[in-house]
Amino acid sequence: MLRWARERAGVSPDRLARKFPHLASWEHGESHPTLKQLESYAKATFAPVGFFFLPEPPVERVPIPDFRRVAGAREGRPSPHLLDTVYICQQRQEWYRDFARAAGEAPLPFVGSVRTTDDIETTASGIRHALGMDLEERRRLPTWSEALRHFIGQADSLGILVMCSGVVLSNNRRRLDPREFRGFAMSDPLAPLVFVNGADTRAAQMFTLAHELAHVWLGQSAVSDAQPSEVPEHAVERWCNQVAAELLVPLAMFRAEYRRDADLPVEVARLARRFKVSSLVILRRIHDAGGLGRERFWKEYEKELERLLAIPKGSGGDFYLTQAARVSKRFARAIVVSTLEGNTLYRDAFRMLGFSRLETFRALGRSLEVAV
Repeated sequence: MLRWARERAGVSPDRLARKFPHLASWEHGESHPTLKQLESYAKATFAPVGFFFLPEPPVERVPIPDFRRVAGAREGRPSPHLLDTVYICQQRQEWYRDFARAAGEAPLPFVGSVRTTDDIETTASGIRHALGMDLEERRRLPTWSEALRHFIGQADSLGILVMCSGVVLSNNRRRLDPREFRGFAMSDPLAPLVFVNGADTRAAQMFTLAHELAHVWLGQSAVSDAQPSEVPEHAVERWCNQVAAELLVPLAMFRAEYRRDADLPVEVARLARRFKVSSLVILRRIHDAGGLGRERFWKEYEKELERLLAIPKGSGGDFYLTQAARVSKRFARAIVVSTLEGNTLYRDAFRMLGFSRLETFRALGRSLEVAV
């Protein structure tokens, strides 16, 4: 069980041995940790301490449909970071569902309103109309970050809880890996929830959000590693990828903008700025428009992916804006109001928000313009 916990967490024995010098002896059964040492080890490997008293390791599965190719997962096993992220989002969704029901909110008509047999262009147009998405308006936004923030705000205004984070809760030592998953959707008529892996690039997050919104419109929950290059084996994922691409970069508009005789890297960069999407999405649309054969497309895609992965990611920013984005402004505002009204315990609010200080809670409320 000790070895299982270590492997599950993806932590090397050498790294753990610095904190637990007798780990090798424990794993070989030559000696045993004390209860206090075991609790510390459980915390270091992100495992519930009760698991160590089981006769054999449990088989853990993501509690929603799993459509990932699991290329980044260890032996197809979900990491504790992914599992804990899904679990906390389930708790938030359950809380918000009860909150919305108590407030007399009506079910959202778009959840489950389409089928995978529906036309791609018509579906994407319907989602774009519901969101109030203006492609020309997005074009004028100066950065991908602002375009993503605007996109999230449109989904939030429609009643969708959009949570975007690159870490588990607020623990910066538990970073999420985009190679394991890029996002997931948890469909619900009162509290549809979309989680976007914030450790990915801003432009890539745009495609993930579009993909997961397609899942919400289908009324189907799923965890995905959606990439514009992929033609997934699963029909639902394939359809959601097509809808996401059409939602962000309508093919008819793209054909009118695309300059076939231009230098490819220059044209990809120009169109990525034009549509405020990842250069990988643009490469895919060039392929869809007949500008790149499949072999050349894959070669250029891999080259561009390698370039993007080499770009260092920025850090910092306003803590309270970041916190609201991690849990969704809609959820954060609702739970702050409910807690102040005495309908939710501070303890429960802190657990779902991911911090434990009252002053942080008050400052978050002020940043959301909720009187504290």
